[in-house]
Amino acid sequence: MIRDWEEFLAPYEQAVSELKVKLRGIRKQYREQNKHVPIEFVTGRVKPVDSILTKSKLRGIALDRLEEEMSDIAGLRIMCQFVEDIHQVVELLRTRKDMKVIIERDYITNKKASGYRSYHLVIEYPVQLIDGEKIILAEIQIRTLAMNFWATIEHSLNYKYQGEFPAEISERLRRSAEAAYQLDEEMSNIREEIQEAQRLFSHGKGKRGGHDTPKLPKEETE
Repeated sequence: MIRDWEEFLAPYEQAVSELKVKLRGIRKQYREQNKHVPIEFVTGRVKPVDSILTKSKLRGIALDRLEEEMSDIAGLRIMCQFVEDIHQVVELLRTRKDMKVIIERDYITNKKASGYRSYHLVIEYPVQLIDGEKIILAEIQIRTLAMNFWATIEHSLNYKYQGEFPAEISERLRRSAEAAYQLDEEMSNIREEIQEAQRLFSHGKGKRGGHDTPKLPKEETE
C-alpha cells in the first residue's frame, strides 16, 4: 500500500520536467540551424492519484506493481504539424542515449476502431535522485494538431458517456476522425509550400498587411 503519494510521484514529476526541457531543447536546435522544426510544442503531466487508482482497479494492477505495470503515470505529448514529422520524431527518440524505447504503438497506421490516431512510445527514463538512480516508465504520445483536436473532443465525450457512446455519436466521431486525417493528408501534399512560407516568416518577411505570425500560449512556447 502506498502511504505517501507525494513521495511516490516525485520521481515522475522530475522525469516529466526534465523530458519537457529536453524535447523543447530539440525544437530550439532545429530552429537555430534553420531547419524545419518537427516539434510544434510539448506538454506533459503526472497522472492524478484518483486517475491512478481508477485505472489500477480497472486493469487489475496491484498498487505495489504500479511502477512496473502502469506506463503512463508520467505522460508527455508532442504535437507536430505534419504526419511526416511524427515519424521523424519517433526515429529521433529511438536513437537517444538518455532514454530507452521499450514499446511502440502505431495508432496512425493502425487506427483504433473509434478513429483515434496517434503514435505512442513507452520509454524507460533514468532519474537521478539523492539516493541513486531510479528508472521511470513514461509514455510519449506524438500526434498532429488535427489528431490532437479530435482526441481532446473524444476524451471529453468519453468522460460524459463513460465509454458507452450512443450509436449516432460514435458514427459522427468516426466521420470527424476521417475528416481530421484528410486534413493532415492535404497538408502533407502542400508541405513544401507551407515550409517555404514558414522560412519566410522566420527571416522577418512574414508580415502582410500588419499581421504578425500567431503566437502560441506561454505554456507551449517555454
